[in-house]
Amino acid sequence: MSLWNNGSSNLSYTSFLLVGFPGLQETRILLVLPFLSLYLVIVSANTLVIHTVVAKQTLHQPMYLLIALLLAVSICTATTVVPVMLFSFSTRFNRISLACCLVQMFCIYFLIAFDCSILLVMALDRYVAICNPLRYPEIVTGQLLAGLVGVAVARSTGIVAPVVGLASQVRFCRSDVIYHFACEHMALMKLSCGDISINKTVGLAARTFNRVLDLLLLGASYSRIIHAAFRISSGRARSKALNTCGSHLLVVFTVYSSTMSSSIIYRVARAASHDVHNLLSVFYLLLPCLVNPIIYGARTKEIRQHLGVLFQRAQLPSHQ
Repeated sequence: MSLWNNGSSNLSYTSFLLVGFPGLQETRILLVLPFLSLYLVIVSANTLVIHTVVAKQTLHQPMYLLIALLLAVSICTATTVVPVMLFSFSTRFNRISLACCLVQMFCIYFLIAFDCSILLVMALDRYVAICNPLRYPEIVTGQLLAGLVGVAVARSTGIVAPVVGLASQVRFCRSDVIYHFACEHMALMKLSCGDISINKTVGLAARTFNRVLDLLLLGASYSRIIHAAFRISSGRARSKALNTCGSHLLVVFTVYSSTMSSSIIYRVARAASHDVHNLLSVFYLLLPCLVNPIIYGARTKEIRQHLGVLFQRAQLPSHQ
């Protein structure tokens, strides 16, 4: 029974039904296998690269530790979204409380913001390594790295907390059905029955400010890095520096292109179906989680070599 009576009631829903891909209600169970397979590939690929970095003492350097942290965030992002999605696909209804919904929303956006913050720290690390290589060991210390990661956590929390905090104050009385596989901000806001203009403004401002500032900082850093790399006299060292930066830039492009394109299309294609919007959300949430370990595993020489050794060892018993 609806709790909304011409907008005069102060009652509000405190739990919701997550209905991912509502246009495929009768065949949603068929989505379990592909999304489960995608999740297992994401977890396996990221875990493999993380294990390689952790297991090899020679890879216990700032750049590789940051790569491992970035991939750990990818696993957390996929785990925040996919298991709930799979449960929704395999059951008729998936009810979630408002508190759990807000927690999931915070985790999703925090991890996205933290992911972008790590990319900034990686750009700073490469800037010092290539532009000031002689002082790199004394500048980029474990203490500095821990401090920068702490700043990244605080920054990400500061970006996301106001959005989630404002969402917690909204009355949701239009419906208790969220036509999404996760508690995405705008999907939840569509159920509100009051003025949410400030929620939309703060959400858009936080995302825009975050993206624009990050891209400006990344652009400034990598332009200086590439300029410095071309000035390296040794051809081998120059090639290695450019290859490393190329890997980072590919990851930056994947992360920002997926989030920005889906955000733009989401706002332009307002008349599109819920299934289309859900597909866009899957794209921007899971594509970086899948692509990042492939980029670093294939393009980073040290990681690639250690992965090759692991595969060789795994194949040895079968040949004996």
